[in-house]
Amino acid sequence: MNGFVAGYYRFAVWVTRFAYLNILWVLFSLFGLVFFGLLPATSAMFAVVRKWINGETDIPIFQTFWKSYRKEFIKINLLGYLIILIGYLLTIEFQILRTQEHIAYFFASFGVIGLFFIYFIVLLYFFPIFVHFNLKPFQYVKWSLVIGVSHPILTIFLLGVVLALLYVTFMTIPALLFFFGGSITAYILMWGASQTFSKYEEQQAS
Repeated sequence: MNGFVAGYYRFAVWVTRFAYLNILWVLFSLFGLVFFGLLPATSAMFAVVRKWINGETDIPIFQTFWKSYRKEFIKINLLGYLIILIGYLLTIEFQILRTQEHIAYFFASFGVIGLFFIYFIVLLYFFPIFVHFNLKPFQYVKWSLVIGVSHPILTIFLLGVVLALLYVTFMTIPALLFFFGGSITAYILMWGASQTFSKYEEQQAS
């Protein structure tokens, strides 16, 4: 019975932690009027789950979140919105190519689809790499792509798990997304990406 109570207590503690972190993510995104707050809040959320994954489970969540939010506010907004701009331009280019009647434009649009695959790989690993490594701005993009392409099974697994989890939750109990959608997604992506980091830490140190 004591084992059951202890297990239930640990479960309740982790549920509370994930819910609290997700609410911080939402509130600080709004605090920055979404446009300026979403990216630093997301970065701060990943910074917290990184520490959890590294065994620092008793960290002060708010202080850790707030420290990362302030520290990376300008850097992540500049770099993040540059990446978002690239995605927007790819979308516009695809729409333009698909509206043209010539067959050459139609085939060219498949090249843009290929670029979208690369783009989504970068997005998948960007935040885990951003909070773990201290790199030059465009190296975050480079290493996101390198890790994603070098570990295709992991990339497919992470993408599949995240999409399936979000879809099932949205179709069954969508309210849970408000409390756990961001933090659980961040934890899964951070855990998956961290499995590859030791190899690249050696390269960065050399």
